[in-house]
Amino acid sequence: MQIDEAREVRTTCPYCGVGCGVLAKVAADGELTVRGDPDHPANFGRLCSKGSALAETIDLDGRLLYPEIRGRRTDWDEALDLVASTFSQTIAEHGPGSVAFYVSGQLLTEDYYVANKLMKGFIGSANIDTNSRLCMASSVAGHRRAFGSDTVPGNYEDLELADLIVLVGSNLAWCHPVLYQRIAAAREKRPEMKVVLIDPRRTMTSDIADMHLAIAPDGDVALFTGLLAYLGQHNALDRTYITAHTTGFGQALFAASALDLAGIAAATGLSEDELARFYSLFAATAKTVTVYSQGVNQSSSGTDKVNAIINCHLATGRIGKPGAGPFSVTGQPNAMGGREVGGMANMLAAHMEIENPEHRERVQRFWNAPTVAEKPGLKAVEMFQAVADGRIKALWIMATNPVDSMPDADAVEAAIRACPFVVVSDVLGETDTVRHAHVRLPATAWGEKDGTVTNSERRISRQRAFLARPGEARPDWWIIAEVAKRMGFGEAFSHVSPADIFAEHAALSGFENDGVRDFDIGAYAGIDARTYEELAPFQWPAPSQGTPLWPAGHLPLKGRDWMSPPVSPIVAIAEKAVPAKPPISPLEGEMAGRPEGGVQAGHSSASTRFFANGNFYTPDGKARFIAIRPAAQTRTNPDYPLVLNTGRVRDHWHTMTRTGKSPRLSQHMAEPFVEIHPADAQHYGIGDADIVRVSTGHGEVLVRALVTVRQRQGSVFVPMHWTDQISARARVDALVPPTTDAISGQPASKNVAARLERFAAAAFGFAVLAERPASIDADYWSLARCPAGWRLEIALQDSRDWTGFAASLFGLEGETLAYHDIAGGHHRFARFAGSRLVGSLYLAPTPVAVSRGWAVEQLGADHADRQARLAIVAGRPGGNSVDRGAIVCACFGVGANQIAEAVRGGCTSVAAIGAVLHAGTNCGSCRAEIKTIIDGRRLQAAE
Repeated sequence: MQIDEAREVRTTCPYCGVGCGVLAKVAADGELTVRGDPDHPANFGRLCSKGSALAETIDLDGRLLYPEIRGRRTDWDEALDLVASTFSQTIAEHGPGSVAFYVSGQLLTEDYYVANKLMKGFIGSANIDTNSRLCMASSVAGHRRAFGSDTVPGNYEDLELADLIVLVGSNLAWCHPVLYQRIAAAREKRPEMKVVLIDPRRTMTSDIADMHLAIAPDGDVALFTGLLAYLGQHNALDRTYITAHTTGFGQALFAASALDLAGIAAATGLSEDELARFYSLFAATAKTVTVYSQGVNQSSSGTDKVNAIINCHLATGRIGKPGAGPFSVTGQPNAMGGREVGGMANMLAAHMEIENPEHRERVQRFWNAPTVAEKPGLKAVEMFQAVADGRIKALWIMATNPVDSMPDADAVEAAIRACPFVVVSDVLGETDTVRHAHVRLPATAWGEKDGTVTNSERRISRQRAFLARPGEARPDWWIIAEVAKRMGFGEAFSHVSPADIFAEHAALSGFENDGVRDFDIGAYAGIDARTYEELAPFQWPAPSQGTPLWPAGHLPLKGRDWMSPPVSPIVAIAEKAVPAKPPISPLEGEMAGRPEGGVQAGHSSASTRFFANGNFYTPDGKARFIAIRPAAQTRTNPDYPLVLNTGRVRDHWHTMTRTGKSPRLSQHMAEPFVEIHPADAQHYGIGDADIVRVSTGHGEVLVRALVTVRQRQGSVFVPMHWTDQISARARVDALVPPTTDAISGQPASKNVAARLERFAAAAFGFAVLAERPASIDADYWSLARCPAGWRLEIALQDSRDWTGFAASLFGLEGETLAYHDIAGGHHRFARFAGSRLVGSLYLAPTPVAVSRGWAVEQLGADHADRQARLAIVAGRPGGNSVDRGAIVCACFGVGANQIAEAVRGGCTSVAAIGAVLHAGTNCGSCRAEIKTIIDGRRLQAAE
């Protein structure tokens, strides 16, 4: 790709399901900067810390650039021929059920569509599943049980219109920061808005909450069935809506009445007073949105949790109306797109049902396919169990890292290692999964990809390429289509561009639909390459109703969508125009239900909500209440008395294949950790910053202790991001058993019986290194990027020859300064090459007290002054040098010490800190932590 002039490209963030618009500015010299797209309806210009750092993640370090067969570089023809012939031969010998695809919510919709079409329509198996199974399968199952379709009823605007927002199992401040900030901004305008947080942990999201219910793990079913009973007892039902638009209410209410208030308190770990206050608030507030995420979904009762929440909204008629409805927020950028194309083992394309023979016949006829899979395939956990026992003999993994993200991860790794034929399409040459591939296929990454994604509010946006494809990397859709051609299916996979695939996808969604299916973007069935390139974000449904494709920019307007004509996706910097103000629909985008008679071409207020007036996608058009009885979820026992909860941190994503490239994203949380309540830490003899062994019946990890009252007593939390590539023993999903929800197949990753043990370390260490060491001989280690190199945390069970250990990290050449306190067990080394610091190492018998932020900065500093080098050995700045402290604001690199100093100087609010230091003024993810520091200084001043 030749870059002749500075330009800005409109694209979409590749992280969570918020689907933020991004403007990627590529300078004439190739330098990239990113900022939020102020015209995108999902984020209106705001980005989180991860999105803001995207420009730091596009380097080619570690990229897989050429096809490989068993570690040998080859060309595409040989690699594709081998994949096609091996899959074909395996199918011929063992049947279509002997092969499988494991794909990803990181794929674009066009990639997903082609993969699903090949597996279900031409191979004839439904053995295609996705890592989205791990994050939102229970929501899909709950939607389908209640609505007859996988429909998200509302949109983001509802978060700003609601009078009550209930956040259930969602650390929105860290996992969906832009939505969190939209709520925070709305609340500043309407202080009467109430927020309730339901989460075992007191996460940073609690900063915005009027009420935090520290619920017992998996207590959500009891909580919301109890709420349904309360609504019935207190005449808080919308009986008109129930009668006209639902079935099964009586049975659901009877089941919900199984527990009285005391029983609910026992099942949830909440007090009767807390329950009464929450229930009365919900009952009294008509405009209520219940937002839920992984704390609901990742459970063996996840589907029941979803339906328990939906039951309460159906019972009050709070669905599909402005400011009211249940709202599942997805974890990945295109989990929704994967659902649309049928990229899960129990779904067909275009929201059709694999169990429905009429749907199967329709899809087969549309694809002109030789067959269509007649039954659901193996879901993720089942799939890797089938790999382990030999039923799956050829496996293709695309854009995901199951060795780290799947439950029972060690068993998954063993299965992949033993599988006769494993293909991995990825962007990196070394991951914990790629290392076991027989064939490695180099795929394009964000910035090189071209296609669409769908966010949590059903908004389809374009991801556009603005970087040249490196080496021989190719788009996933192209790789899949080329294999399909070599398997003999060339005519059906003759697409020449993502636009072709999107047009086919859109046509299938509208094919014989006539309003009977929720997902319909048939208006785009005839889209051409130019229109596709200029495609502005839009929400579905967008049915054609038999009319020709509307010209781009003349589709029915939706609240906050762009006006005609669309803004060009590539804008010369000097010619940027002020965007038109988006129109506000007089109905605020309200949808009365599925279109009755269809949305007419040219209608100026097309629907963006579902089900306000019923019309569900069930045979009788009515929603189904699901009768749910709370069941005990006790997992602990005397050997494993604690509950392990896993999840994400603020600045990292999945297994860090992208965020791990950014130095600033590793400043906030640079190593794996376990959150422990102080009472539990005291019981187990664990101090803050100790190394802790967390173990379950499936494995163990070594992580740093973070003792905090934010953690619920009796529970611990360990993040999921660390892998063997950057740590010694921190793959936490190896500890999670393969327990799943019986309906959705989603793993239960947040309620695992575990135990703790203090790791008896003889020495702790911290190092900064200009180069990544070839190996690290330590019991515990964690490596993270920093601006001019790497930072390393270590702990060792036995003493070593420390001089030799230092040499193993940063070599023997150069000038070395060293300090040894043999009796005290303190050792420090600093090695220089000329005036440049090659590395420094600090060792102590207890967790090392070194100014880490300052030490990291020394890698990029000039050290010609030999006397000043002594400060590096000391591990702290001398004279007037500033130690920022632990980084709180990743966007601007502001540390805790700087914030504390500003508080001492008179800054007593988050806004005041922002005015002085800029901290908290970009993505806002750190605002809760800034407030914690302010409050802490106030307490100290009061003592």
